[in-house]
Amino acid sequence: MARKATNRPTDAELAILRVLWRRGPSTVREVHAELEQTGYTTALKQLQIMTEKGLVVRDETDRAHVYAAGEPQELVQRGLVGDLMDRAFGGSASQLVLQALSSRPASEAELAQIRKLLDELEGGRP
Repeated sequence: MARKATNRPTDAELAILRVLWRRGPSTVREVHAELEQTGYTTALKQLQIMTEKGLVVRDETDRAHVYAAGEPQELVQRGLVGDLMDRAFGGSASQLVLQALSSRPASEAELAQIRKLLDELEGGRP
């Protein structure tokens, strides 16, 4: 079941999704072990809610259910950025990028990635 745009993940759900994106399919116990301040039953309930919302999928083949992210990390991030760009920056990509780059220093590696992306978007023009 695909996640609807209205089901944006909460901060707690994003923390769980980051675990699943990093580890791959995982049991509740494995997710709980990576979330320092979340109790086991809280992690289980959160995963159940996320399943209902379509944010994760559950494999019930084995006794210990295995959960996996319902969508790739890039797709979820793209949706969140698009929403932020619309709500906070009036749809302006340049304002979003300018504020993002001025809010925290980017590493040399990140700046190189940004330059490469800009070159690709411009068709490789110098």
